[in-house]
Amino acid sequence: MPAAKSTTTLRPPARGRASTPSLALWLGLALLVILLDQLTKTLVIGRFELGDSLTVTSYFNLVRAHNAGAAFSFLAGASGWQRWFFVGLGAVASGFIVWMLRKHPEQRLFCFAISLIMGGAVGNVVDRLLHGHVIDFLQFHWAFLAPMFPGGFFPSFNIADAAITAGAVGLILDELLRVRRGR
Repeated sequence: MPAAKSTTTLRPPARGRASTPSLALWLGLALLVILLDQLTKTLVIGRFELGDSLTVTSYFNLVRAHNAGAAFSFLAGASGWQRWFFVGLGAVASGFIVWMLRKHPEQRLFCFAISLIMGGAVGNVVDRLLHGHVIDFLQFHWAFLAPMFPGGFFPSFNIADAAITAGAVGLILDELLRVRRGR
């Protein structure tokens, strides 16, 4: 007796959640930022002593700097409580970001941006937990920065900081595009 033919038909993929990137993709992006950040910091720790500098170009150095504070050394001179404050802030921000990723999975640029921010925040939290401070190693300097920064040296930063900044730019771009679509 011949087998019965199947009467099911193939349906095109559903719109909406099925065609949006999963939470795993965004968390994977954050993890990639964390790993790249920690790898580069490990290389710097292995190659440089605190305060060492290697001139790469006329405007860029690799350095080893420690920052116990936040951006631009905010609260760096505090008595030590800031370490745990920034660890807690990073944990709360990461939880909020995961919630936002779950709530808005269809907003790709938004999710991309906040994934970068989360990866950068966690990368710096790892430093605070392991070392008590953040390891910075990228240093740019230009004469036009001299009125704002001593000698024209922009404060040293790291891959985590760059990811946070790129994520913030992505959030601004996402909002501008959202407002433009609303017109």
